[in-house]
Amino acid sequence: MHPRPSPIAASLYTLRDMNVDVIIMHGPHGCCFRTGRLLESDGVRVLTTAMAENDFILGASEKLENTLKEAYDMFKPEFIGVVGTCASMIIGEDLKEAIANADLDCTVIPVESHGGFGEGDNTEGAIMVLDSAVEYGIIPREEADRQIEMLKKATEIEKTRGMAQGKYIQPNFGDNKEEVAKKIIKALSDGKKVAFVLNAKKETSYLFADILNFDYREVNPENKPIIIANLDENIGLSRIRNHAVNIKQELKADIDYITGGLDEYPVTGKAAADYLKKNPVDLYVVCGVPHAFPVEEIECESIAVTDGPRLVEPLRDLGYDNVVAELDAHSKTLGTDKIVFSDFGGMIRSAIDWK
Repeated sequence: MHPRPSPIAASLYTLRDMNVDVIIMHGPHGCCFRTGRLLESDGVRVLTTAMAENDFILGASEKLENTLKEAYDMFKPEFIGVVGTCASMIIGEDLKEAIANADLDCTVIPVESHGGFGEGDNTEGAIMVLDSAVEYGIIPREEADRQIEMLKKATEIEKTRGMAQGKYIQPNFGDNKEEVAKKIIKALSDGKKVAFVLNAKKETSYLFADILNFDYREVNPENKPIIIANLDENIGLSRIRNHAVNIKQELKADIDYITGGLDEYPVTGKAAADYLKKNPVDLYVVCGVPHAFPVEEIECESIAVTDGPRLVEPLRDLGYDNVVAELDAHSKTLGTDKIVFSDFGGMIRSAIDWK
């Protein structure tokens, strides 16, 4: 019932992950405005054909052709993505024809996404990019199929355990960060076994990794927390693998168990839970996408750290004892290759001084 990310935005982010140079949105200038502006921070040039009222009636293929040519002249890109919007797709604009007519000396792929595509799930837009990338020889079919499987699992998790359950969820900013941070530091100080699970999505991992990035020896040198993370640098597109490499280089503590890659968060939560079943702890903290972790299967004290105020109540319903909300994870982590300060991570480090 409440607004959610659209397939168009997912198309933009997926093209970004493929290291596209320029994205042209074929639609009104305000469509996905915030996403387009944010992606500029990641080095992607995002342009629009700025369709207007007359174009909704007469079509705007010529506008798209001209924008393609202008983009090529301005930026000399090697790779352009053309993304449809509700306006252009509903009136049946032919992206492929416009691309052929522009006849540019670079790779250009069309993505015929719009806000209501399929069931309207944002992952549908990402799947459309993957299929188009296979057609144009950008990625192999096997890699696309792996990612599509993850995207479908992500949709299932959101609809059954997250904020796409079909009911209105009141935004909630979670429990007091200071009190929850003190709880973690006290547990470590008292010699209890504590685990940190990084189950994060792509670039947002730069923020959630900060929560793990404190020196446990300042708390209890004899009690190293278990670190579990989906930081396999051999899985995913090159941009995603690089995120994993960068974070592992900065983490102060060694990782005890790697559950998978940063685009595998729909399944790496279960892998983390399986590890904890074999290595029981007194307290665990799941950071990133905690609703993909089967909290109901692990009987001990639990803390979830999410970036969605509308996920706080669903996480409590799943069984987490405490839920902490970090805000603006996407905007804070775009354009970075280093771990980004998180409010909760900073609070944990402050709690070490208070103990």
